[in-house]
Amino acid sequence: MSEKVDLIKELSVNDDELVIDWQDGTQSRLYSHWLRDHCQMDASRNKLNGQRLFGVVDIPEETYIDQAYKDENGDVCVIFQPENHLSVFSSQWLRQNCYNLNKHFDDRSEKYKLLWDKESFVDGPPRIDFESMCQNDNVKLDALRFIKNIGFCVLENVPTIEGQILNVINELGYTRETNYGPLFEVRIEVNPNNLAYTNMGIGSHTDNPYRDPVPTVQLLHCLESSTEGGDSVLVDGFKAATLLRQKSKQDFDILTSTWINFRFSDAATDLRSRVPMIEINDKNEIIKVRYNNRSIDTLKLPADKIRPFYKAYRHWGEAIERDDLKITFRLSAGDLMIFDNTRIMHARTAFSQKGKRHLQGAYTDLDGLYSMTNVLQNREQNG
Repeated sequence: MSEKVDLIKELSVNDDELVIDWQDGTQSRLYSHWLRDHCQMDASRNKLNGQRLFGVVDIPEETYIDQAYKDENGDVCVIFQPENHLSVFSSQWLRQNCYNLNKHFDDRSEKYKLLWDKESFVDGPPRIDFESMCQNDNVKLDALRFIKNIGFCVLENVPTIEGQILNVINELGYTRETNYGPLFEVRIEVNPNNLAYTNMGIGSHTDNPYRDPVPTVQLLHCLESSTEGGDSVLVDGFKAATLLRQKSKQDFDILTSTWINFRFSDAATDLRSRVPMIEINDKNEIIKVRYNNRSIDTLKLPADKIRPFYKAYRHWGEAIERDDLKITFRLSAGDLMIFDNTRIMHARTAFSQKGKRHLQGAYTDLDGLYSMTNVLQNREQNG
């Protein structure tokens, strides 16, 4: 059995903070209320799920650290007054969770993604065999990591059975049902309520920006493909947005700060949202992009904002349609494309009315896929 390593060089209390000088030369200064709020004891946390058994208002306002010391196991013991409450923290937990030495968990922003362009996939999009994915968690983790890191992947050899797309979702997460139903048909229709159901080419876009929240993952399963044309096109919207920011910070800022309306309506539906085209987090990192010229509602902005908005809007549209950002490939029968609808723009080329082109589409959400990714990664790391 290996000997426990003492990570702490010195422990002290300074006013309302626990000060830890670590062996590696770093220092933590932990606020008394933060420590009490993060107590790991059975009286404070449910043993089974780790959830708190108290609220922040249950912590006395006058809480302070009365004593702090290391016990015989090297764990840090803190006594809080006026409760006379003892909390015991492992040094590893304190080092891994110290707020001035560790950043917030974040796996959604541009910083944690692999941004790409046309040259990134000269050999075509990443492909995963569907049956192998179902039978092997390592292969499934590969597919999930593709979606998380680059925003998409293609499953091949998926049975060309109507409704099979829902079985694929069940392998990865949960179906997000919409007014289109649990799935929808992508083929030519008479009097279509959406241009996707024609043989027209469709420009780069994200789906359903008129929903709040938007479906965050889209799947398209090719059941038949014997037409000329109808190739799939993908663009990394995060990459396009970073290029826009480099070229014109002013335009980028306009699109992140200007909220506009999107809308979809037919005889049975009237969906509306008000959101920015580019969404950023508290660190000014891109976390979501939107673009769908077919679904933008009437723009009603203050008069002094109309001209600069249209300038920024045009530049955003030009960035998305840059040829050097597009990868183009053909989905054959049995191919199923999965992509992050908050990041990846998709499009298709026009196709002939000779032959058949039939896809089925459905939605799921990143929450389920990221959850499964984390579970499988934890299993991998723990052997």
